[in-house]
Amino acid sequence: MGLGGGWDRQPYGPAEIDAAEAAIVAALEVGVTAFDHADIYRHGKSEAVFGEVLARTPGLRERILLQTKCGIHLPDGDRPGYYDLRGTHIRHSVEQSLTRLRTDVIDVLLLHRPDPLADPEDVAETLTALHREGLVRYFGVSNMAAAQIAYLQAHLDLPLIVNQLQMSLADRDWLEAGVLVNTPPAATLGFPLGTVERGLLDRVGVQAWGPLARGRFTGAAQTPAEHATTAHVAALAEQHDTTPETILLWWLQRHPARIVPVIGTSRPERIRACADAVRREPDLTHEQWYELWLTARGEALP
Repeated sequence: MGLGGGWDRQPYGPAEIDAAEAAIVAALEVGVTAFDHADIYRHGKSEAVFGEVLARTPGLRERILLQTKCGIHLPDGDRPGYYDLRGTHIRHSVEQSLTRLRTDVIDVLLLHRPDPLADPEDVAETLTALHREGLVRYFGVSNMAAAQIAYLQAHLDLPLIVNQLQMSLADRDWLEAGVLVNTPPAATLGFPLGTVERGLLDRVGVQAWGPLARGRFTGAAQTPAEHATTAHVAALAEQHDTTPETILLWWLQRHPARIVPVIGTSRPERIRACADAVRREPDLTHEQWYELWLTARGEALP
């Protein structure tokens, strides 16, 4: 999301291409080979500069997995943004992403947000055709509840293999919705109960967007709980001879859902700080995992 310049329609230039290449090189150095895009990121410029790097780096496409998303129209002038999972829009988005990324096939296509007006038969027909034509290998969703996934899957023979959700030590509704069942605070949580568990049963993988919590535990703390969590994360990083970023990712990876973090940074030094999340198994004890959670939530469990 951070590649390509500003959130505007101004053209990108050599500096933006070089910045994209630096981020890709840093990711490959630490062992990251899967790259997550969306057609709307920087109004398409994120995909485009990535495609420029692919074009000037022979053999790179064969070494990586490309994932992108579709289904959102950004605001345009007086027109507000809206969601669109009509088959015609999905196909158009895929064709545009293939052109920008300079590739013949998308490895994984995610439906970015639920569209209440979507016709599941229309969606399924379009996804099946894209797969049959060799334009997309696998499909998944983003920001959807278990019931929404099941409803779409009932009309689609191809498996939906992943659900990408906002998940981090700061964004914990996905976790607390289950733990706070049968308590008054449960009514304040908007996350649909059972989404992660249903995914485990149906073999729908879980990806976490925003897993580093926008730096709130690595230098951008604002609340007392965030300052306390920052100190605790730093202490654990020193204890485990790793970085604070790795501790935050390990906290997600330690969950039985085997959550796959999708780091959003485009800064090479911050990408490299996540290396141990790729190279080492999550090295947090049961007690350490809970200590992180309880410090971040700032109050005891019920």
